[in-house]
Amino acid sequence: MMKSVYRRLTKSFSRPAKVEIYPRVDVFSWQPGDGRINFGDCLAKIVVERVLMAGGRTRHDETMVAKRLLAIGSVLHFAENGDVIWGSGVNGKIPEQMHRFESLDVRAVRGPLTADFLAKRGIQVPKIYGDPGLLIPHLFPRFVKRTADREYSFVPNLHDLEASRHQPNTLSPLWGWNVVIDHIIRSKFIVASSLHGLVIAEAYGIPARYVRLSPSEDIFKYQDYYYGTGRENFTFAKSVEEALEMGGMPPPIFDHQRLLDAFPWDLWSLPEADEILR
Repeated sequence: MMKSVYRRLTKSFSRPAKVEIYPRVDVFSWQPGDGRINFGDCLAKIVVERVLMAGGRTRHDETMVAKRLLAIGSVLHFAENGDVIWGSGVNGKIPEQMHRFESLDVRAVRGPLTADFLAKRGIQVPKIYGDPGLLIPHLFPRFVKRTADREYSFVPNLHDLEASRHQPNTLSPLWGWNVVIDHIIRSKFIVASSLHGLVIAEAYGIPARYVRLSPSEDIFKYQDYYYGTGRENFTFAKSVEEALEMGGMPPPIFDHQRLLDAFPWDLWSLPEADEILR
């Protein structure tokens, strides 16, 4: 008796059947399986949303055709046939056979190593390189570089975070993206195993050095980023102390307008009024 009553009471709370959703562009961003938010990966949706705002659009607009856009991060192993690529890259620790796509619509990639990887699979790639995180200063004027109040900050990769908890001046990649950026631009120098710690620092003209604390992250994505910004002879530190002694890398060579011009605005073409009303 009680079981039947319970079933009736909970029936309305069961998961609804999958419903049809209007066509739109889904911006992909990777998230750890435990639900935490990694500041670098969450920049994908933030940057795309901000670019769209400049053109009076949003990520939630209805479009002519449903598409998926991969914009920031080492996420190409998640790509599927027909996906659009704007600034993302290959993750070097993922086996090649795990990349199951055969055709992609590539507008820009993080760097030339990703371009070569795709070209070997028969995919056309324009020579437009750069991580869209480099656009942050142009898209968010509220983040103004100020007089530094600390000599340096350390931004660990998510996989290095636990081992770095007692490292002075550590900025957690699990903080809000805006908080991480605010701390970065208050620093004279950035040491980072987080790729986007390096990207954001260099976007603001803050000297930065990659520190390789463990083999947990393949060096491919760092090489890809540095090569794509004109620095093929990059060197890394093996400790925070060594990074401080080495100082920053030469500044990136990057044309932000070229990357912005490659943004796939055509994905947000609007349906005609008669199509909407049909």
